[in-house]
Amino acid sequence: MTLPAPQPKASHFVGGYYIEDTSGDEIAVIYPFTGEQIASVHAATDGIVEQAIAAALHAQQDWAARSGTERGRVLRRAADIMRARNHELSQLETLDTGKPYQETSLVDATSGADALEYFGGLAASLTGEHIPLGEDWAYTMREPLGVCAGIGAWNYPTQIACWKAAPALACGNAMVFKPSETTTLCALKVAEILVEAGAPPGLFNVIQGRGDVGAKLIADPRIAKVSLTGSVPTGRKVYAAAAEGIKNVTMELGGKSPLLIFDDADLEDAVSGAILANFYSSGQVCSNGTRVFVQAGIYDAFVARMAERLHGVKTGDPLDPEVNFGPLVSAEQRDKVLGYIEAGKAEGARLVTGGAALEGPGFWVAPTLFADVTDEMTIAREEIFGPVLSVLKFDDEAEAVARGNATEFGLSAGVFTTNITRAHRVIRQLQAGSCFINSYNDAPVEVPFGGSKLSGVGRENAKAAIEHYSQLKSVYVRMSQIEAPF
Repeated sequence: MTLPAPQPKASHFVGGYYIEDTSGDEIAVIYPFTGEQIASVHAATDGIVEQAIAAALHAQQDWAARSGTERGRVLRRAADIMRARNHELSQLETLDTGKPYQETSLVDATSGADALEYFGGLAASLTGEHIPLGEDWAYTMREPLGVCAGIGAWNYPTQIACWKAAPALACGNAMVFKPSETTTLCALKVAEILVEAGAPPGLFNVIQGRGDVGAKLIADPRIAKVSLTGSVPTGRKVYAAAAEGIKNVTMELGGKSPLLIFDDADLEDAVSGAILANFYSSGQVCSNGTRVFVQAGIYDAFVARMAERLHGVKTGDPLDPEVNFGPLVSAEQRDKVLGYIEAGKAEGARLVTGGAALEGPGFWVAPTLFADVTDEMTIAREEIFGPVLSVLKFDDEAEAVARGNATEFGLSAGVFTTNITRAHRVIRQLQAGSCFINSYNDAPVEVPFGGSKLSGVGRENAKAAIEHYSQLKSVYVRMSQIEAPF
């Protein structure tokens, strides 16, 4: 299949235009299906970083002065453009990440458009309140923070750019966004589309680079807020750096989420849920339910049926709409996942299927199913971020809840059962921010998304995101003469 031309016009999109500075380190764009370089960009120099922040400061003043209705109109127009170009944006996402077009055409640009549309519709409603105080009164105003820094992860480059930009811009902020150095292409298209939709040049800027570029953004005193999607180790560094400037922070980090399947669950539904919780995006999803606790009564049937269903995986060119499983994003990630698989074997987990790299070019790991996993095994404790499902057996509800919560993470959790009372009772006890009953990994923009414990701070999406991209000003109004003691 002929590849679309992925090379961007330049590495960065700043002030409404593509700009380049080739003195920055070159960053290769590798197509995960073939392992070949298909494009390149350059890391942002100090000059590029300065231009981006300056452009954002200038645009933010214009943008904040507009009414919420006008801001919303621009965001909704951007959503329409994004939907109209879903095919080309989905192809680019596939080239950037290796995820199958069958997936990217339904999830990535479409969910980004959903975020732009949702927050565009919300922008005009971001008002304060009147507070009567007898003869006096007070009122509040919701104000933007200023210039926000967005730092993206590599698994959902279009979606993450929009999940951060949409609420930030709806509230009247500007943003400088740094995508992951592994997936550099998609955010540039988001920036293009926003300008085309009528956003002032410089409102949403994209600069490339590794951790050092992100660190420069975070440390700059003109940055009012930092929003990160990434790993826990990166989150610790970002949180500490942002604390130096007392900046607002939102962090969506990793997880090792439990999926509890009770013996009264519909077996086929439970297997489908576990597939979505472990093998979608080849397992490269932060909220994945990778510790699948199955009650003893259906344990053997679950493992057998899962092994059968995994034969339905179709690999190949991710741009082929028939392919439903893609490679991992990089050689580094593939090798990391293979290392975890070897640890699972060495520590006594039973390998049911998969467990190896697939032959041929690219960064492939076969869908891997481990049974008889115990809580202390490495594959049950650490985030793998690959297509590895671990099945653990449990006997009763209290045991499942206690073991499910025995992790430093708290991003997601799921329950499969036909007993609706049990479903709500168990979900209430599970220590996680984004939970599911008889489903898994649904992430509509109308619902807050985020975690507890080491899985993050704050929430993305829904009305909850507004609190993280705005601040309240309170005004007391005295209606009579004021008295003083002297």
